[in-house]
Order: sequence, then structure tokens, then C-alpha cells
Amino acid sequence: MAGSPPRTPRGPDVPELPEVEVVRAGLAPAVTGARIEGVEVLDVRSLSRHTGGPEDFEATLVGRTLGVPARRGKFLWVPLEGEIGAHGSDMHRPEALLAHLGMSGQMLVREPGAPADRHTRIRLLLDQPALHPSGHGPVEVRFADQRLFGGLAVRPTVDGVPDQAAHIALDPIDPAFDASAVARRLRMRRQGVKAALLDQTLVSGIGNIYADEALWRSRLHYATPGERLTQARALALLADVRDVLDLALAEGGTSFDAQYVNVNGQAGYFAHSLNAYGRGGLPCPRCGSTMVREPWANRSSTRCPRCQRRPRGLAV
Repeated sequence: MAGSPPRTPRGPDVPELPEVEVVRAGLAPAVTGARIEGVEVLDVRSLSRHTGGPEDFEATLVGRTLGVPARRGKFLWVPLEGEIGAHGSDMHRPEALLAHLGMSGQMLVREPGAPADRHTRIRLLLDQPALHPSGHGPVEVRFADQRLFGGLAVRPTVDGVPDQAAHIALDPIDPAFDASAVARRLRMRRQGVKAALLDQTLVSGIGNIYADEALWRSRLHYATPGERLTQARALALLADVRDVLDLALAEGGTSFDAQYVNVNGQAGYFAHSLNAYGRGGLPCPRCGSTMVREPWANRSSTRCPRCQRRPRGLAV
């Protein structure tokens, strides 16, 4: 039945856009307007995206004020204001603290002295006046990452976007997202629609979970070439993507294990609303046919063999 908990998939596919957006929204009240009082790098491997070592990272950040957190696709960043302490670079160059959560990264907001979190790699001690009547409120932000695919970095920005995220396309929930233009670009592609949806230069923030969900809604086989879609069908697919992302956001994202949590360490609940991903061997919530899980691009795709038939003439 619809909403049945999915079978545990092989390996995490989160965080995707909804999970990163949940983290961004949770960080905003804790960091916006806060001053960085201290930085502690516990594992230098979480600075692989930063140009310079731990000392440079600390000197670049201490004394700076944090702006409103922003996101593009799976990239999350916080604009940096104020002078650059001992960093010694051009203090007028716009910069941001960039976070990429990788596959297991977490941004956790804690009170100073709170019990340690597992796999904490970097700690930021902030003074957040907005959180305390006296005008001074200490807050600790911890970057934790079990699998070490994510990390933090200070990066220059152009038009408000860090250089490492400049190639990333807008995502379907961005107010500036042009669905008609993206649909036209999608229809110019010979590759399958799922591969196109996962191409972050076409549309960002979509991973394996939400691609499977959107394709199930659109009754499309993952290998359907983009060039076979009409403009109306392509727009309908993008609308389904948007709906899936909105639903996941409303439920706090998707959690299969403790690797994805929000800034308070809480899991999301969208895993209980999945109709396709992780449901191989279970009945299709729409027609009752047994869902199939098939190898795809070193991952897997789950679909309904009746609702999402392979297009005619398409080689297996």
C-alpha cells in the first residue's frame, strides 16, 4: 500500500536537495548575524575543499560575521562579512563558508559544552546576540561526517555564489527556476531521463531517491530518452519533481539511518511516504504490480513494470 516503509536500500543516497534545505533553514536562526569567536579543526580531511590548512581556515574565519545561509542544489553556504583577521588577503573580496554534506555530513547546532557528537570534524564557536536577552549568546556549530566525503571551505563568491558551486544549475524549488527552458534542454538529450535529472548542470538537487519518485509519478521508464518527450510531458515531469521535493521538505527529508539528521539531530520522515525508491519486491501503490529494482549506472532504479514500461525500440 502507499506509504509502506521501504526496504532498506544498499548504501545511503542522501542528503539530496530536501535534506540540505532542511539543514539550511535550521541553521539560519542560529548563524545569521553571529560572530565567529573560535574555530577548531579536529580532522584536516574535512578541509579538502579549502585552499590552505587548518591555521589558514581558522585565521580566515575568526572575527567574521555570518550572513543568511543560502543553497544551490546540494551546496550550502553562509556569506562572510567583516575583516579577514590574520588571513592577510583582500578584505574586500566577497567570501562564503561553503559546506558540502557529501553522503553523511551533518551540521549540528549545540550549546557550548553539550555532549560530544560522533564523527565531529570541525567546531565553530559563535556569539549570537539574537538568541540571548543580554545581547550575547554562545552557540556551537559542529560539522560531523562519518564517511568523509563532505567538508567545509572558505571560498570566494561571484554574484553571491561560491566558485565551487558556480557550475550548478538552479533547482526546481528556486523562485528563478525556468521550467520551460529546462524542459526544452531536456528534450534535446538522447540520454535517459533519469540520467538527465541527475545532471547537476541541467537541474540541481535531485539524487537517486527523488528521481525514482518523480519518474514513478510521471509513469516514465528511467531509460526513456529525453528527446522522446513532448514539451508538455517534460514540463509534467519537472512538475512531479517539484511536488516530490515539496513533500519531502514538508516531512523533514528522508532518513534511512542516523547519517542524515537536521541541525538538532532529528531524522526526517519522508522514507515512510516513498512510492518507488527502496520498494523493490513490494506492490506498486498505484496498480498493485510487483515493483522491480534494477541495476543502473552503478546504482539501482526501482520502477513499476506495468506503470513505467520500457519504451518501444529501446535496447535493454
